[in-house]
Amino acid sequence: MPTQPVTTIETPAPQCRGGGSDFAQLSRRIAAEGLLDRRPGYYTVRAGLVLAAFLGGWYALFALGDTWWQLGLAAAMSVVFAQLGLLSHDLAHRQVFDRRLPSEIGGRIAANLLMGMSYGWWMNKHTRHHANPNHEERDPDVAPDLVVWSQRQARQASGLARFIGRRQAYLFFPLLLLEGLNLSFNSFRALRSPTMKRPLLEGALLVAHFAGYFGLVFAALPAGKAVAFLAVHQALLGVYLGCVFAPNHKGMLMVTPDMKLDFLRRQVLTSRNVRGGPLIDSVMGGLNYQVEHHLFPNLPTPALGRAARITREFCAEKGIPYYETGLLRSYREILGHLHRTGEPIRSGSGD
Repeated sequence: MPTQPVTTIETPAPQCRGGGSDFAQLSRRIAAEGLLDRRPGYYTVRAGLVLAAFLGGWYALFALGDTWWQLGLAAAMSVVFAQLGLLSHDLAHRQVFDRRLPSEIGGRIAANLLMGMSYGWWMNKHTRHHANPNHEERDPDVAPDLVVWSQRQARQASGLARFIGRRQAYLFFPLLLLEGLNLSFNSFRALRSPTMKRPLLEGALLVAHFAGYFGLVFAALPAGKAVAFLAVHQALLGVYLGCVFAPNHKGMLMVTPDMKLDFLRRQVLTSRNVRGGPLIDSVMGGLNYQVEHHLFPNLPTPALGRAARITREFCAEKGIPYYETGLLRSYREILGHLHRTGEPIRSGSGD
């Protein structure tokens, strides 16, 4: 098992004799264990706990009253909102329901109405990411914006991206403080996109969310404390979500158009699993099993641990590098990757 993220491709070609492709062989092992079966009991309990925490948080907002202890509640509510986002993620991948309609209804309630993020916008972006993870030209999650993810992107960077790229390893976590606002901004901006399937419905749910969100906070607190509550809540929500999603692929193999990878290798080599046990499983909503999630996106969260053991063994049989590490080390690897990708800007080689 490698001790560093994969940066080059040195794997055997997929074998198609005697049972189909490598991925087909792995799929049969996963299916034989019953891991693709739905887990309604698990998701009923999980959704119930998240909803109870959501409603309890708003009750506590009024119960606490005019006090700076409300900032602690804002921090707690950032965790609740992030868990709503993770539940929306599972609904989008049909991990909860087999059928599309209940998945979309649940996703729009959890994402648009309760969390304040467009389900349609996020699902469109996330679907493209799953198809081409870490692809420099096709994965929207590594498109150069404020941060560059490869040295080729760094050489082409200009404006604010070039300024931030010089020191992006130091600015990465501070930038996450703005991610909550970024999600809201992109959610509203996407309502005008031709790819949005239900713009009026999504827009109405977003407006209802923010009317209730701001209305409740300003009704419970004086203006100064209300603004502070909102700032802490949105900032920590962005940090939480960023810290959950960043370890999945950042710092792993970046795919360029000239690379030829089959589906199995494309998903495994670009993904990183994070060890940590039940606590990490809960905090990250199962996304710490990123390899298996990318191979089997509709695999229910409780099945991911067993699927990881099967996939790890299968990759060892095929000589495919399979990478997992601890959470803190994953962050060090991400920051190291960001520092290396910013080198062309610091050296001036992109000029």
